[in-house]
Amino acid sequence: MRYSGLRVIKEALTGHKGWKPHWRDPEPKKHYDIVIIGGGGHGLATAYYLAKKYGEKNIAVIEKGWIGGGNVGRNTTIIRSNYLLEGNGPFYELSLKLWEGLEQDFNYNAMVSQRGILNLVHSDAQRDAARRRGNAMILNGSDAELLDQDGVRALYPFLNFDNQRFPIKGGLLHRRGGTVRHDAVAWGYARGADSRGVDIIQNCEVTGFKIEDGKCLGIETSRGFIGATKVGCAVAGSSGRLMAKANMRLPIESHVLQAFVSEGLKPVMPGVITYGAGHFYCSQSDKGGLVFGGDLDGYNSYAQRGSLPVVEDVIESGISLIPALGRVRMLRGWGGVMDMSMDGSPFIDKTHIEGLYFNGGWCYGGFKATPASGLCFAHLLSTDTPHEVAKAYRLDRFMSGHMIDEKGQGAQPNLH
Repeated sequence: MRYSGLRVIKEALTGHKGWKPHWRDPEPKKHYDIVIIGGGGHGLATAYYLAKKYGEKNIAVIEKGWIGGGNVGRNTTIIRSNYLLEGNGPFYELSLKLWEGLEQDFNYNAMVSQRGILNLVHSDAQRDAARRRGNAMILNGSDAELLDQDGVRALYPFLNFDNQRFPIKGGLLHRRGGTVRHDAVAWGYARGADSRGVDIIQNCEVTGFKIEDGKCLGIETSRGFIGATKVGCAVAGSSGRLMAKANMRLPIESHVLQAFVSEGLKPVMPGVITYGAGHFYCSQSDKGGLVFGGDLDGYNSYAQRGSLPVVEDVIESGISLIPALGRVRMLRGWGGVMDMSMDGSPFIDKTHIEGLYFNGGWCYGGFKATPASGLCFAHLLSTDTPHEVAKAYRLDRFMSGHMIDEKGQGAQPNLH
């Protein structure tokens, strides 16, 4: 079934009796050519591009819970291509270009809204850093504009421009950035993959790998053994636990990243804004709620909930930037489990075990990377060679000294 305006009208006039499930609920086969562990955005996108672009058949996506129940449904919906370093810039620019055509590509309304992202600057040094980042973005094919105070004031007149400690002196504007409906991305990719023959198997937890003579032959699951020629792992914050079942130790730690939403308001926030003096970012959803977040919780955890000190810190930063927030009620909060790498950048690579591949370590970049991650991981699984824009995302880069330290703060996951 293809979706269109005419289809919506027809179903409305006939009692909505013609809608079908987005995807099937099949029983797992005994063997697949390619098995993707992880039914989040990255796993589903990988399966979609494997089938659509690379013509692969006999593919399965294995998910221990339900589609949309992990990080892909527990984030702040931001997409952007404002990265500085060469290893990241081309990759995230490819991802943003895929976002721009995504809804037409998989015939699903993911509510892609390129409303722009503004990174505020509060000092001369920050302005210099923003200018450098903007130039790097332009060289990588992205867009960037350096605004002065008047330019920022024209977009966001309600900000606290005269803060004595952190006066707003300007900002770096990335107009093609914006937001996307997070769970719709999972549903769209799941529907697209299923329509091309991919088996999406939910409520199926991986309990181990079958590895003989250095080769992965398949996976043990709560629903029995599933054989596979190739196995790709894309499980975000559960990466460490999963790969430990293959006796692998990753340069990754799992942390909770909280997000929050306020009560519904009239339109006040035209785009996405980030605070240069503290870790705070905010946008407004189509329902009217302000969606915002900040730093990681300062401890390792696999729980999808966070601690109260971070709630206080995020709201404190928000009110410092936007004093009017003090009159707004917070509606709810949630947490995602972040796979934080030691340099703040991800991995898309083969492992030392034949037939076993890994995708993870996305830090803050996981949701916005979904299309390019899926495409590059599909390229690796299908061709056994890294995609052109993902060659730097190797698992051995710490041994070889080729780190991609995007934020420039050293090998401490809690700082990224």
